[in-house]
Amino acid sequence: MAYLNDIFGVSGKTALVTGGATGIGRMIAEALVQGGAHVLIASRKGDACEAVAAELNALDTDGSAEGFAGDVGSEAAIDALTANVKARTDKLDILVNNAGITWGEPYNSFPHKAWEKVMNINVAGMFTLTRNLTELLTVAATDGDPSRIINIGSVMGTIPLAEGAYSYAVSKGAVHHLTKILAAELAAKNITVNAFAPGPFPSKMTAFVIGSEEGQTKVGANVPIGRVGTPEDIAGATLFLCGRGGAYTSGAIIPLDGGMSVEAAQNLFANAMS
Repeated sequence: MAYLNDIFGVSGKTALVTGGATGIGRMIAEALVQGGAHVLIASRKGDACEAVAAELNALDTDGSAEGFAGDVGSEAAIDALTANVKARTDKLDILVNNAGITWGEPYNSFPHKAWEKVMNINVAGMFTLTRNLTELLTVAATDGDPSRIINIGSVMGTIPLAEGAYSYAVSKGAVHHLTKILAAELAAKNITVNAFAPGPFPSKMTAFVIGSEEGQTKVGANVPIGRVGTPEDIAGATLFLCGRGGAYTSGAIIPLDGGMSVEAAQNLFANAMS
């Protein structure tokens, strides 16, 4: 157990998880609390963040959480969130940029404003908050134990799949590229930057499709490994990247997608030759 804690534990670390009240953000927040970290949970709905923090604090663990309102939808809101974080901690070991939105409409009616809003929050908001908090991340970073940034992308940013969510899919491709840019930019500061590219996971954003057991079964049948993702899938990847075991990994886009990103036709030439 001591060995596992040394490799995957995050005791004594302070983390910020944006959009941490629901879905993948909440899964990450719980994983970090279970690993021993103090986790700041922020989203537009402060009461929801407070409720989740109370639930996590009730767990039998060395970690802890606090929840509060925080938005990445405008420069002013990001500045306010930055000030709120700095009022709560003088260092930040882990930043998880999870907050994001989607927009789905048919191709023929997909509006221009869907590009403005989604790219603003999913990409520009992520960059600006990261830039604002780099100082706190640098304070916590050391040669052997860098600070960590995890950006939440999507399998839809890896493969050409939109299903009506055109700006969302493109924004996640941008998140993946931004992750690599920031990994190069921040390496000298002892900050690693990686991204998750999740496939289907139960969340508020996907509830319209996989909010039921039947929906999860149907969608899971379209995933190579045969199921949708679980909190444990997120937790394992989170503790790897944020613990000592992930200290040498930076610039990676980790595909938490059950094999979707590498699925290809198994009979590319065979059918033509038969």
